[in-house]
Amino acid sequence: MSNNFALLRPRELPSQHCRKFELVIRPQSTQRFAFEDFFGNQREYFTIPGSHHALSVVSKSRVEVNPRDEVIAETTPPWESLAQACSWPSHSPQLMDVCQFCYASPLIPLSPELRQMAEPFFPPGQPVLEGAKQLTAAIHHDFTYDPTATTVTSTIEDVLMMKRGVCQDFAHLQIGCLRSMGLAARYVSGYLRTLPAPGKERLVGADASHAWISVYCGEQAGWVDLDPTNNLLVNQEHITVAWGRDYGDVPPVNGLVIGGGFPALDVKVDVQPVEKP
Repeated sequence: MSNNFALLRPRELPSQHCRKFELVIRPQSTQRFAFEDFFGNQREYFTIPGSHHALSVVSKSRVEVNPRDEVIAETTPPWESLAQACSWPSHSPQLMDVCQFCYASPLIPLSPELRQMAEPFFPPGQPVLEGAKQLTAAIHHDFTYDPTATTVTSTIEDVLMMKRGVCQDFAHLQIGCLRSMGLAARYVSGYLRTLPAPGKERLVGADASHAWISVYCGEQAGWVDLDPTNNLLVNQEHITVAWGRDYGDVPPVNGLVIGGGFPALDVKVDVQPVEKP
């Protein structure tokens, strides 16, 4: 038997709307319900009783993704002011929600090494988004995308030593750098359209879930998403499914399986454009 959680339904955002979602589970679940987790992600719990030799979880979504509002990096607040604001308790519900993403999390420690890596991009008075963009570019330039270098259990220390990894590793690394500077950053999980539109470069990412980061840029700009794997501000090529402190908060499927054998996991993601009727 197995008890599982699925986190596969794309989020509703000002620039993104999930028009249709279907989750098919085989064998059929006897107990199943959807709920909203602590971070506002849409999860679904399901249990499979008795013995089963395979578990198939297939989600299909139709998502409308519109251009995001442009944020001019130079107009965002100095990074020190945001770091100072996040270091003190506040009665503002918005800032209290932001501050929870300033601290270490199970998979993302804070360290002098990470702060040292980030400091060159955050001199005094540097607009927070400008510094975050420069850090994004540096990670993209200095680290090699290599699907064979790491696993889901690899640490930030492993990535720093090897200078190699995948989207999850680069997102964890950049978040650790930003949090070590006292800034708020969260882990974002979703899908990426790797097959480019005509005239655009192919984006890097496995045909599975993709990961990037979101940094808080003040009350006016809010959260801004950056993709260190591809060195860009996130826009219409990315579909947001969930966010949390790190990958541990947002695995697409996780749970408990009771039984023997040697389980194997197979994951596939396909993102295709659909013409409007």
